[in-house]
Amino acid sequence: MRIALGITYSGSAYQGWQSQLSGNTVQDKLEGALAKFAAKPIRVNCAGRTDAGVHGLMQVVHFDTLLQRETASWVRGTNAFLPRDIAVQWAQLVPGEFHSRGSAIARRYAYVVLESAVRPSVEAGRVGWVYRSLNGHAMRQAALHLLGEHDFSSFRAAQCQAKSPVKTVQKIEITQRPGSSYWRFEFEANAFLHHMIRNIMGCLVAIGQGSHPPEWLLDVLAARSRDAAAPTFSPDGLYFLGPVYEKHFGLPDRTPAYDWLP
Repeated sequence: MRIALGITYSGSAYQGWQSQLSGNTVQDKLEGALAKFAAKPIRVNCAGRTDAGVHGLMQVVHFDTLLQRETASWVRGTNAFLPRDIAVQWAQLVPGEFHSRGSAIARRYAYVVLESAVRPSVEAGRVGWVYRSLNGHAMRQAALHLLGEHDFSSFRAAQCQAKSPVKTVQKIEITQRPGSSYWRFEFEANAFLHHMIRNIMGCLVAIGQGSHPPEWLLDVLAARSRDAAAPTFSPDGLYFLGPVYEKHFGLPDRTPAYDWLP
């Protein structure tokens, strides 16, 4: 049978999602916990890989197993072997044609950024940081140029393995929490290139701080060259909100962690 899990994690202590020889990735910790619970190796497929330091509010994975267990047991049993900053939130049987990555019709991310003259402390690693003020109107105007289908080569990391740089961005929302110094940038697209969001963020911040006008993003897009864009923004404060699936799969679309995120 095929099982899907919803995973939340703080990425600060890990070298990203994807398994590495060091064993210090979220995938490594999850597969290690599943192997202990199931008493046999289990390999998982994920909805979207995340970089080192990036957090997950609802990563979705799937795996096939012959082991018969209640879905609640997959949650409690796996969590018993996971470190405190990774947790299975839900488990559900899914049809054989379901694939955590291939069945996703969209993916969602959010950046939380602190605008302050002083660096963060209590929230270190959980928020990005800028020390110069941001112009929300300018950033929103710039973001409009990225909506729709485009060649995002200018925002693609050199090590990106995607077959095509053409992606469709469906939503970019930029809001400032009322009465606070915290900004939230939310992104939704059919898929993202490696470092695409972090590179877009670098450009939006540069525009928000007045280094470039909003129209500059049109030039960056047209260049189709990473050299045309701003430096990559820090992974601090970046959250994978999770994939979007067609409703007939009946999977949850959020976890309690959504209610905590500013």
